[in-house]
Amino acid sequence: MNPVTNPPSGSTDPSLKPKVLNFVELLAQNIAMISPTMTAALIVPLMFSNSGNMSWLSYAVATVMLLFVAYNLNQFAKRGAGTGSMYSYACSGLGAGAGSMCGWCLVWAYLFIGIAGTAGFSIFADKLLQMAHINAPPLFLFAVCIGACFYISYQDIKISTIVSLALEGISVLFILILAFVVLGKTQFAPDPAQFAFKSVTLSSLGLGVVVAIFSLVGFESSTAFGDEAKDPLKTIPKSINWSLIATGLFFVFITYVEVLGTHGYSKTLDSIDAPLNVLAVKFGIGAFAPVVSAGAMLSFFALALACLNSGARVMFAMGRHDFFPRSTSSVQKVHETPHVALAVVSVLMFGVAAICKMKTFGMEVLDIFNDAGTMGAFGFLGAYFLVTLAAPAFLKKRGELTVKDVVFCAAGVLLMCIPAVGSVYPVPAPPQNYYPYVFLGYLVLGGLRVLLMYIAKPERHLEITSEARKRFIGALGESSAAESP
Repeated sequence: MNPVTNPPSGSTDPSLKPKVLNFVELLAQNIAMISPTMTAALIVPLMFSNSGNMSWLSYAVATVMLLFVAYNLNQFAKRGAGTGSMYSYACSGLGAGAGSMCGWCLVWAYLFIGIAGTAGFSIFADKLLQMAHINAPPLFLFAVCIGACFYISYQDIKISTIVSLALEGISVLFILILAFVVLGKTQFAPDPAQFAFKSVTLSSLGLGVVVAIFSLVGFESSTAFGDEAKDPLKTIPKSINWSLIATGLFFVFITYVEVLGTHGYSKTLDSIDAPLNVLAVKFGIGAFAPVVSAGAMLSFFALALACLNSGARVMFAMGRHDFFPRSTSSVQKVHETPHVALAVVSVLMFGVAAICKMKTFGMEVLDIFNDAGTMGAFGFLGAYFLVTLAAPAFLKKRGELTVKDVVFCAAGVLLMCIPAVGSVYPVPAPPQNYYPYVFLGYLVLGGLRVLLMYIAKPERHLEITSEARKRFIGALGESSAAESP
């Protein structure tokens, strides 16, 4: 094995602060990106509208599906690392064209999930302010969230990850306390309605998995920090696996508890906009509702912060290769952070969220959250699909491809077809039925950019592919010496 974790020799590109993030901090980045609180606070009702009492099963299936994706991701992560690595992974396996499309998908994904995080922050900040009889316009709350995220991410990536870990940890602790109160007051009795497997249909499961993908995307975001991670060939694969397994189990558990706890309530779970608050009141701990809302607000802030950090690093890596303006690959000299890329992503996050809220569209903040999350999930699916296809090509170039690798690639691709098909059939209600085609239009624009780059500078296209393959493949035919944890 010939792992390379730094820019290729002879590179004059500025580099980010090296070797500052340990395993726990990388794990924190992934978990903040997944945002367990987001699912517990707002997505479980959406899941229930698709999968009913068997909602937990959709999360279980989605977790298994993404474990196949994680296996393919880790074929790269345990052999090489760099900034914006999923983009580089696809470049090394499929070439600069496919790699650029993977990076293009990731920028879209981090942008829209970041907008969802900003909207979630605004929803729960507004709830808390309303308790104090204070009104604040959504645009102001958007600006507070994104402005604070930019300031923290501009200063230091280590501070960003520590803040994310603390905020998400506090929020999840509050939710688990509430969940065990619910289970205790129902005497930990099993809920037969949630084990009626005969009621499961392929349509309801498929739609449920689409929603679950929205919940689970981001488990791989630590790959964007390859240059900043300590011992990245070990810590990044571990962070991918553990973040996915831990949050997948949490989602199965909390979905079961919320469905159980809302049985007999005046409204069905799919029509409740704050299920955690409802559970707190229903089970006699109404005073806990503000605490849960505060935890949710902090968690959504951590999500927006994680998306800003990851999206900026993908843009930074692609800026080095001239896909984006070269200025996006600039590094702030004192803090060693990608300040220009951070500023661009911050402006885009605020701009899109503000446009959606203004009179032209007049969307409610909760609708911005739901729709931005759905749009972001399309971007992640596109990136996961390309990296999964790139893995066997990458291993073949190294002379390490096995039948198991091909089987895991095929399984990952087939399982990803469930949410892909589920997003267009059965046909969703407007405006969600248009979203896949909006994303398709975005892919066409990315494809045109790749084509124009190739026509203008075909030698640059080859240089990018060669650089990625030197980083991740090294001397062809060498055997791998590292295994994913």
